[in-house]
Amino acid sequence: MRKRVAIIGAGPSGLAQLRAFQSAAQKGAEIPELVCFEKQSNWGGLWNYTWRTGLDENGEPVHCSMYRYLWSNGPKEGLEFADYSFEEHFGKQIASYPPRAVLFDYIEGRVKKADVRKWIRFNSPVRWVSFDDKTKKFTVTVHDHDTDRTYSEDFDHVICASGHFSTPNVPFYEGFDTFNGRVLHAHDFRDAREFRGKDILVVGASYSAEDIGSQCWKYGCKSVTSCYRSAPMGFKWPDNWEERPALEKVDGNTAYFADGTTKVVDAIILCTGYKHYFNFLPDDLRLKTANRLATNDLYKGVVYVHNPAMFYVGMQDQWFTFNMFDAQAWWVRDAIMGRIAIPSDKAVLMKDVVDRVAGEDAGKDAHDAIHYQGDYVKELISETDYPSFDVDGACEAFFEWKDHKKKDIMGFRNNAYRSVITGTMAPLHHTPWKDALDDSLESYLQTGTARAAAE
Repeated sequence: MRKRVAIIGAGPSGLAQLRAFQSAAQKGAEIPELVCFEKQSNWGGLWNYTWRTGLDENGEPVHCSMYRYLWSNGPKEGLEFADYSFEEHFGKQIASYPPRAVLFDYIEGRVKKADVRKWIRFNSPVRWVSFDDKTKKFTVTVHDHDTDRTYSEDFDHVICASGHFSTPNVPFYEGFDTFNGRVLHAHDFRDAREFRGKDILVVGASYSAEDIGSQCWKYGCKSVTSCYRSAPMGFKWPDNWEERPALEKVDGNTAYFADGTTKVVDAIILCTGYKHYFNFLPDDLRLKTANRLATNDLYKGVVYVHNPAMFYVGMQDQWFTFNMFDAQAWWVRDAIMGRIAIPSDKAVLMKDVVDRVAGEDAGKDAHDAIHYQGDYVKELISETDYPSFDVDGACEAFFEWKDHKKKDIMGFRNNAYRSVITGTMAPLHHTPWKDALDDSLESYLQTGTARAAAE
């Protein structure tokens, strides 16, 4: 009998998995019966933007951590699909740092072309997954919000592609409960204009802190203070942005820091990361890992070592994104279809995990981390028919990006890179990032005289 495969989530990882199976079917292979469960009313995962925070229209926790005016914080040349270039989608090459709406359009274009929507059940959050050792089947229990009923179905494999940037890690500091302003996590940040004219405190020193602080600066906040636990971000910030060591407490509107300094602020934005959170999985199927390049308990980064019929896609910390999800999805597809053999000895699976962790730990800096993940992508695609592409060239784009940020943190998006898929150089965007206040698809794609300023 045909295998049945459940895919949890129709964001970039889940859509990559559907596209992988569709690619095999397109080449004449018999593929399993696929059912993708998506709790939102549309595909795209985090890229499916909503103004809502807290709960969605069905009373489910809002998945989206996106905000208005978000632009890619890394070059598109590092995430381009090997089988669907930006030029194919837009009919031309576009600038290197697209806003959210442009990237969503690109993601959607490939899956529309592949016609995979027929495999997705929307408004269908997974409530529970169990595994029967006797039958070797998974039972997936789902709530269909369209009909308001809960039902269960059996599957031979489950692929968890629900992401790990939607459940916020929310610390508490003394004085938060009596702070005379707004406290929110980055997950609930939606519009930088809300903080125009305000003094804001950004807690954290990673990408969310960098980008949300930059967005608030761009749209007119009075000042940005960011604080760190271990090390400052260390960029050349504008005059009204300063970094302080760790936050210790808040009293009224005054924030107190570890170096004894204080700052009066109007709002506190917690850029304190996210949790791998799978409340629909029992302990024996649930991945427990930190946000790192080498996850716990995943052979080849995708096979759950405690039950190799269960897979996870997209669970790593990320330099590469969409194309890494593709590499994983094609590998998982071939494992399920019997083209790749998963070792039966659990000790072999665990050794692979240990070796990957050691490989990541041996790296000294971001340069090593980028190469580490690039080598991982190359490893997976070498074992499938996913189209080969210049992974090392994508790494070079990331290295250039890091250098551009060091030189000008508020202007790094004004640079352009060469596509590793088509070989075409991206044009400069028609407007410098700090002046481009309209993030719509139409505004971004409009033609304009190339700025003289890669000057």
